[in-house]
Amino acid sequence: MYYRNKKRIKAVELMKKILFLTLLIVALISCKGQSIDKLIAKNKEIDSAKVLLPEPEHSQNNRLITQLISRYHYKKFDLNDSLSSIIFDNYIKMLDNNKVYFLKSDLDEFENYRYKFDDFLLTGTLDAGYTIFNRYKERLAERIEYVNHELEEEFDYSLDETFIPNRRESEWADTKEELDEIWRKRLKNDALNRKLDGRDWEDIAKTLRDRYHRYHRIILQYAPEDVFQLYMNAYTDAIDPHTSYFSPITSENFNIDMSLSLEGIGAQLTSEDDYTKVSRIIPGGPADKSGLLKKDDRIIAVAQGEDGEMVDVVGWRLDDVVQLIRGEKGTLVRLSVIPAEAELNMSSKEIQIVRDKVKLEDQAAKSEIILLNHDGIEYKIGVIDIPAFYIDFEGQRRGDPDYKSTTRDVKMLLEELKKENVDGVIVDLRENGGGSLQEAIELTGLFIEEGPVVQVRNANGTIEIGNDPDKEIVYDGPLAVMINRYSASASEIFSGAVQDYGRGVVVGETTYGKGTVQNLIDLGMFNRNNGEKQGRVKMTVAKYYRITGSSTQHMGVIPDINFPSAVDAHEYGESSKPSALPWDQIKSTGYQKFSDLARFLPELRKKHEDRIKSNLEFQYKLEDIAEYNERKEKKEFSLNEEVRKQERELAEAKRKKREEERASNTEITIIEKGEVSKKDLRVDDPELEETGHILADLIAMNVG
Repeated sequence: MYYRNKKRIKAVELMKKILFLTLLIVALISCKGQSIDKLIAKNKEIDSAKVLLPEPEHSQNNRLITQLISRYHYKKFDLNDSLSSIIFDNYIKMLDNNKVYFLKSDLDEFENYRYKFDDFLLTGTLDAGYTIFNRYKERLAERIEYVNHELEEEFDYSLDETFIPNRRESEWADTKEELDEIWRKRLKNDALNRKLDGRDWEDIAKTLRDRYHRYHRIILQYAPEDVFQLYMNAYTDAIDPHTSYFSPITSENFNIDMSLSLEGIGAQLTSEDDYTKVSRIIPGGPADKSGLLKKDDRIIAVAQGEDGEMVDVVGWRLDDVVQLIRGEKGTLVRLSVIPAEAELNMSSKEIQIVRDKVKLEDQAAKSEIILLNHDGIEYKIGVIDIPAFYIDFEGQRRGDPDYKSTTRDVKMLLEELKKENVDGVIVDLRENGGGSLQEAIELTGLFIEEGPVVQVRNANGTIEIGNDPDKEIVYDGPLAVMINRYSASASEIFSGAVQDYGRGVVVGETTYGKGTVQNLIDLGMFNRNNGEKQGRVKMTVAKYYRITGSSTQHMGVIPDINFPSAVDAHEYGESSKPSALPWDQIKSTGYQKFSDLARFLPELRKKHEDRIKSNLEFQYKLEDIAEYNERKEKKEFSLNEEVRKQERELAEAKRKKREEERASNTEITIIEKGEVSKKDLRVDDPELEETGHILADLIAMNVG
């Protein structure tokens, strides 16, 4: 049986531990940071004309990585001309995704490499990758010269011109003059944003000049290993989005214990169109506790302490932005942020966050009780918020009787809620990016008597089944599970199992769709004679399947009742990745359903739809989604000052109007355990409120 062998338990859990950390810490702001001076002045005398060449060991590592992935990756593929073409496009996009540096003549020249990358990878020939990168450095230097010249005089903001920020689908510029015009409008757009924020020209010009000069110096400081990492990841990303090569320095960023004792602000970042974007706020971290930084906010500048200079980071590499935001516990970082709901031409705001540690106890599951007036009846609903599927491995190994784990904590919370005689329970998995596979299995076991929870198919085709480890059922009452697009991996295993067993109603948005398992391979295992630190390869080695046989990969878990979502599956989630492994299906396992909730779903959906028609917050969300979809179709933005002023004024007027309209319209009241209801305490969470109503509907139908 699955996980019955203790050694196998430890091996699989270690693999999952590493996977969780790699997902969580890709851009987690943690550890000791570097000051801006150290970051941009590691080497004061930089030869801007220096040509980078591969180191001798890179060719050997290239062949080794290629062999490992070809032999052990879950996906069976041919390294051929077709894949070579994808690798070529990946590499160009990594360097110039927005088509603002290379010229068409460069691409015409590089085209000779398009169908040769497969041969290069097999032989360890790296010349093409370094040739393309060195040309990129040349083009960047030319752009810096243009920036210096163009910022000598202020722009004329009275002209009726437009700017196209997203050039990914545009043609490459034919000439330097055509590229100059693209950059003129780009600089003018950035300058106009700052002018509307009340900045004078001298300050604007300095900010923009410093931005590109600093970015230039960072690129000039690239070592051969940095280029090698980019080159190899153009290959790995063509295989699947969760396979990658980590250079020795990058690998060090992942050497963090599962205890989650991390210093920083607790945010996961990504890069999008030259902007650093917040992809996830880590529950329990400083950013989460402050409430100032939100998911999808864009960070455009970073400053240290109370009076440090605000450093513009638009266009910077993600790793370098992370270096600026990192810092020791107790230190202050200031961020200039464009809110998620605002367009890029809107004003930014400054926020301050004191760095701290993200601890396991901050990630722990928590509960509350809400009172809900539903159809004239007051329901008492228990809510359990689970930020991650965690386990204190060290405490478990020591035999600590009080070691923390998701299942142990939730079991205790359920027992407490049962003593409070709650009518139903909501398990909130929104924003839960996953964690321990075994915890997902055991947590499911708290709500079912026995049976399989998940299937895992390995690269060799063998299938293993993860079963509920005991016959105890801790809570058998009415249950709802909340999910959204940011619920992934272990969250999808739990919510999928709850849905398949008919154990509870699943509510919210379709989940991320990550149904693959990764392992880390240290290249030092194969290069023992080399005294230098070696990089690592993170590689997909297995795939998750639900007990029905359906994969969670790509498709995710589709809720029984959908909430409006502003997150486009084509822009975020596994289905947005071109190289993502496909959805497929294997044989179903034998299992006995807890109940048949399908007969209630049509009526539950109808009641939900009728209810949200008069729910102010849901209507706001529907408006926001419509406006977001409309903005996505907007390709050009005005560079006329008066037009932009009007746009900002309209956005601000809408914001103020909503604030005036927002009354205390929620019907939920939080009560603390053992305390009487506090009628003036409200829950600012319309999705939670509506989930409470859905669960109350289900309770009423079952009773009836």
